[in-house]
Amino acid sequence: MIIRVATRKSALAVWQAEHVAEILRKMPGVSKVELLLLSTRGDEILDKSLQLIGGKGLFIKELEVAMADGRADIAVHSMKDVPAVLPDGFCVAAVLERANPFDALVSGKANSLAELPEGALIGSSSLRRQSQLLALRPDLRIEPVRGNVNTRLQKLDDGDFDAILLACAGLERLGMGSRISAQLDPDDMLPASAQGVVGIECRAERANLRELLQQVEHGPTKLTTLAERAVTEHLQATCHSPLASYATIDGESLTLRSLAARPDGSSVIREHITGSSNDAQTLGIALAERMLELGAADILGVEAE
Repeated sequence: MIIRVATRKSALAVWQAEHVAEILRKMPGVSKVELLLLSTRGDEILDKSLQLIGGKGLFIKELEVAMADGRADIAVHSMKDVPAVLPDGFCVAAVLERANPFDALVSGKANSLAELPEGALIGSSSLRRQSQLLALRPDLRIEPVRGNVNTRLQKLDDGDFDAILLACAGLERLGMGSRISAQLDPDDMLPASAQGVVGIECRAERANLRELLQQVEHGPTKLTTLAERAVTEHLQATCHSPLASYATIDGESLTLRSLAARPDGSSVIREHITGSSNDAQTLGIALAERMLELGAADILGVEAE
């Protein structure tokens, strides 16, 4: 079997795709794995926020088109960028073991959020990060920063910002873990749903391919991903909503934490739930219902059913 992997062209996306390719090349029955590098609208439009141009789904649209027209067999994604509901005919066939799920403070001026100078300028295009940051430090100034990891780091190094917030996983995968000034505690900065998870998408009708990909799936990560994404879907939120969800598994028990906040950090809802890991998706829905009872629909700007 020859497998063609669609991926974005950024260094991190290519790293993730090549990581999946290396795993697949070792599997019996796979004769060749090749990468198809594509440019997406999310990569090309850097002068506007993702919220204004359609959200993080713009990072995967062209990859799905490539699978639909037969140029690619699978696509590799950062799961935090994948909408909770996929287009008809597509599925997430497998997720790999989760890497570091937490957020990183990157700064030449501080080794913690508390050490940031009053009124410091922080680069972040994530409403999730912005809302939690302002809830902790309302004195801080937040401005959007787009582009790949290297571009954002260069803007920091050029003095455009006092600090920026990035995902630890991305920095570590690119060999830039030394740039992390502080790994942020989830009590201060709850991660995005499925942050640190690499997912493999394919056409749902490709039964043989899906069966092959199931062999590389990491069971516990599948369960935490199901729980976290269930919260997002049930709250009718999007990848760029000020919503965070983070699940952990201890034995057969799964604990799921979630947070919804206003972008300015003025109102924050936090809730958690614990139950059997076998009920991961059900737990996510139940937690979302609790969040709705606490006013999450109003905070997120969605209509409660």
